[in-house]
Amino acid sequence: MGILNVTPDSFYDGGKWNSPGAALSHALQMQNDGADIIDIGAQSTRPGHKELSEKEELSIIKEYIDAIIPKLSVPTSVDTFYPAVAEYCLMHGVAVVNDVSGRFNPDIASLVKNYNAGWIVMHTGGGDADRMTDYEENVVGNVNAFFDYMLEKSENFGIKREQICLDMGIGFGKDYEDNLTLIKNIKLLKRQDVMLLTALSNKRVIKAASHSDAENCLFGTIAADTAAVFGGTDMIRVHEVKESKIAADMADAVFRG
Repeated sequence: MGILNVTPDSFYDGGKWNSPGAALSHALQMQNDGADIIDIGAQSTRPGHKELSEKEELSIIKEYIDAIIPKLSVPTSVDTFYPAVAEYCLMHGVAVVNDVSGRFNPDIASLVKNYNAGWIVMHTGGGDADRMTDYEENVVGNVNAFFDYMLEKSENFGIKREQICLDMGIGFGKDYEDNLTLIKNIKLLKRQDVMLLTALSNKRVIKAASHSDAENCLFGTIAADTAAVFGGTDMIRVHEVKESKIAADMADAVFRG
């Protein structure tokens, strides 16, 4: 999954792609570099970010969706927690809602069901990039309980398991040790019949563990993504698609044959 941030204040690449032309060019480059899906987001979730209203986010993302979707051959997802944003994007060809709310939203669920869309559900533990949650040394159990809850609620709502993708929410409501614990225990989070997404690219845990600055986390990201592939993750969410694709293909060949 290639990341396309169209907001000026994302933690890693904010401002690089905040015009429809620049965003389209980057999306096409990621597609050429081997992205299987491109995740488009207009709301920053970096530490200290200013949250956009639903109306503000929708007004930003519309022109990007209109410019990008017709030109791509790979599917796209929208990174949002707002139903109106998700609905506009699904109406205009987006295939997946990447929901970072950390809760079951029946309005989002209705859209996923009605459009037969994919739904990425992310664990936050009630926190975010700024607020940590105390998991009492059982972050894996907490994430698994959330996954079970979301799967049960979704199935009861009429959403098929194959529409769901689970995301452990690295960096959301978790401290350094929580994040490392999850990366080490991906095998315990994997369900046989449900996709698992791991989003590690250039996050603070990578910077801290690899002793790198924010602009030089590629090698740390690739190492962490390799560990995720070994653990059984189905998808990695990345900024640098070309390099990450090569590493993921190699990890797949070694660990999965």
